[in-house]
Amino acid sequence: MIGRREVMTALGLLGVLPQAAAAMRAAPGKAEPFSWETLQQRAAMLATKPYQAPAKVAAAAAIDYDKVGSIRFRADKTLAGGIRLFPLGRYAPMPVAINVVENGQARRIAFSRDLFEAEEGHAAALGIAGFRAMAPGGTSDWMAFQGASYFRTAGSQDQYGLSARGLAINTGLPGREEFPDFTEFWIERTGADAYTIYALMDGASVTGAYRFQSRHVAGAGVEQQVSSVLNIRRDIERLGVAPATSMFWYGEGNRAAAVDWRPEIHDSDGLALLTGAGERIWRPLNNPPHDTLDSFADQAPKGFGLIQRDRNFDHYQDDGAFYDRRPNLWIQPQGDWGKGAVMLYAFPTNSETVDNVVSFWTPAAPAKAGQRLQFDYSLSWKSTDPTAVAATAHVVDCWQGVAGRPGAEPVKGARKLVVDFIGDGLAGLDRQSGVTAKIDVVRGKVLANAAYPVVGQTNRWRVTADIAPDAQGPADVRLFLTRGGRALSETVLTPIF
Repeated sequence: MIGRREVMTALGLLGVLPQAAAAMRAAPGKAEPFSWETLQQRAAMLATKPYQAPAKVAAAAAIDYDKVGSIRFRADKTLAGGIRLFPLGRYAPMPVAINVVENGQARRIAFSRDLFEAEEGHAAALGIAGFRAMAPGGTSDWMAFQGASYFRTAGSQDQYGLSARGLAINTGLPGREEFPDFTEFWIERTGADAYTIYALMDGASVTGAYRFQSRHVAGAGVEQQVSSVLNIRRDIERLGVAPATSMFWYGEGNRAAAVDWRPEIHDSDGLALLTGAGERIWRPLNNPPHDTLDSFADQAPKGFGLIQRDRNFDHYQDDGAFYDRRPNLWIQPQGDWGKGAVMLYAFPTNSETVDNVVSFWTPAAPAKAGQRLQFDYSLSWKSTDPTAVAATAHVVDCWQGVAGRPGAEPVKGARKLVVDFIGDGLAGLDRQSGVTAKIDVVRGKVLANAAYPVVGQTNRWRVTADIAPDAQGPADVRLFLTRGGRALSETVLTPIF
């Protein structure tokens, strides 16, 4: 899985841009009829032809992180009321085609160097790598597409963080991951702060037609309705639908990795799931010692996504990257996706510039050459957590440390897991209320555990457990609060290394 943070930051996605002129002044090409149906037909036709890898501009390799940031799209060339283009660079060397759609007619935007301005002494633009949608006033942007099939939005707090992808192929299979490209875009303005983005995907194993109906509401976030129609060119071992890509370096659960002065550094701190059966699951993210792949089998899932629950500035102390403002990304399947699994792949990192976490849905049925598959879903980029409902206690903190009693000798070969829950349903319960922790462990055993209300809190409970992984570890822990045979909390799934 490639990182994308260097690219987006260098291109100014997190910064302030000059005042925009809301006019379509880049030279458009000849008008041609365009529709969602014709895009699907084009993708299907493309799948019948041998794959040809898109050409990259070799000279773009010389435009590094710093140099690409010195090239800006000219504000007076703004397209479709708020679209600005990205230049090619070392991390995005493949040109893409951009079209503007109006009244069913599409016009290609021809590249010319005068679409961009470069600082004195810096290289001129070599081509178009992607685009961004500007917020009203032109001082910031709220959506961006660039690199392979990557895209993201600034959520509800005007802060970029994790990314989405059109598709993940063979993620987690060593040396076999593919990154199909969005090679051409059609941009249709549908409101003052709304666009429908159409994209043609091309890759060695698949072609696809995508439609992103995107709407930005200041202070509330971004909603996208996604339709994707895939044409499978060759058998795919692991098809990843609706992938989300994020970064987790360290948090309260792995303080040993905190070599930086900031207390925590991560874009997301957990994978949340709402299963087809209605169970709420929370899987805390971690920075594993080696590549890991978790699979959560389900049928007709109701939702899943990478979430940043911890929004306390004091926990990050970062007044530049603002990790406390990073958006959540919640995916809701439209229609019945059948049997499959939500997968979570992670690999070790020692930097905040590398995305090391990706989640996606994998259908149980294999993707075979010649198939046509369709997946519709919504993407919600907000700061609110759709799984943290008042009626069901949810996790707010998850720590690990040495096992045993404080002040005593640590228990060898074991780790202590501490999980704090908050929920209205916990208010008024005490140690005599019959609340216990239901804990199951695979590849390990529970040595001791307790569940009790946190002193001074009215609706916060703590679970502590000493877990001893066996030789085949890590131990996989599943726990939740229960009373009288009824679950009081979401289910926590976490590994103990």
